[in-house]
Amino acid sequence: MEKREIELRSQAVLTDVKNTMFGMDEVVRLILTAFYNGGHVLLEGNPGLGKTELVKTLGRALKLNYGRIQFTPDLMPADITGTWAPDYENNNPQRLIFKKGPIFKSLLLADEINRATPKTQSAMLEAMAEKQVTVFGKREKLDLPFMVLATQNPIDHEGTFNLPEAQSDRFMFKITVPVPNRETIRLIMRKDAGVLATAVSIGAAAKTPNPQNPQGYNWTPRSREESEKLFAFLQRTVSLFKPTPSVEIHILNMFLASNRQYDLLQGLDRNQLHKVKQLVDELLIYGLSPRAATAMMLGAKAYSLMFIKDAEGAEGPALARVAIPCLRHRIKLRFDWQEAFFKIEKGAGKDDAYRDESSYGNIFADVLMVRMIAAFCLSTAPAANQYATNFKGELQKAMSLILSTAGERH
Repeated sequence: MEKREIELRSQAVLTDVKNTMFGMDEVVRLILTAFYNGGHVLLEGNPGLGKTELVKTLGRALKLNYGRIQFTPDLMPADITGTWAPDYENNNPQRLIFKKGPIFKSLLLADEINRATPKTQSAMLEAMAEKQVTVFGKREKLDLPFMVLATQNPIDHEGTFNLPEAQSDRFMFKITVPVPNRETIRLIMRKDAGVLATAVSIGAAAKTPNPQNPQGYNWTPRSREESEKLFAFLQRTVSLFKPTPSVEIHILNMFLASNRQYDLLQGLDRNQLHKVKQLVDELLIYGLSPRAATAMMLGAKAYSLMFIKDAEGAEGPALARVAIPCLRHRIKLRFDWQEAFFKIEKGAGKDDAYRDESSYGNIFADVLMVRMIAAFCLSTAPAANQYATNFKGELQKAMSLILSTAGERH
């Protein structure tokens, strides 16, 4: 399978989802990037933004089974994994058979995962890491492909339990689900009210000539078997898809800098080195894990492979798209880091504009977190061959999407 075909297949799935889920293009790209890496995604967004429908739509587009678990404080691990029970169906109560839980799905929506107790949350760890569950000492393999899309409610924290660090690090990306803009909400209302009739549900895009696909070939999977083969193929292809040297150096710089190994950083000028030392020494509690570095590398490779036209390897623009989702739930900052970040940015010649963003209310800390991660990424980007300049341009595009989402949420 040529890279062009991979691009067309990825775009076909994206287009299929777009016909139902409006305004979520970048969310879907990142989910597919994680999916074909065998990764999991943490979705954060207000209620009613279509997270459940998104999982259903992806399942239909990929021809995979999907399920949903509503996490509540009284949910028990067995309610997720399943359990051994007497075989009443065959009138043989002396025989125990394994009753599969709802986790045995290819796409699993773990809705409001932070409402369950830590004991129940931990039941997800083995499944996410090992693709299996252990019940009464016996292991049961999960169906492959397997992906968890867990949601958190950012505005109502009463009765919730924060995810432990070991569990949040299992998620490849943390993605904010956008609040629809004016045009998007108009399409949603018209669709749900039936105004668009069959034009959207059937797929109006299918009626429009596509210059990239003049034959009108259906590039989406036509069966679960085909989807499983595509999943296995793309996982192998992503692993073989090489990063550019600058991307590899950049990711290494982020990992090493966060762990205060400044003498090993490469390709940075004096101002960058000074900036990253300030950010890390004054803001970070501890550094990134190897899993974070791996997630960025795999994310950049898969995003380049599927969504960067004619890319010959993992490129800087792709890393710019996945860096913030990779790091926003992994960067651990000091209690008073916001004030220290203000001082660092002011010392770099920037004004106090960030303070005006307090109008975002409760989301202000998340907005500032995004800006801090962006500053960290830019201060570690190698300057050779215009890499840092190109990376900055694409990072600004990614930030504009994220920050507009944050602003619309409140």
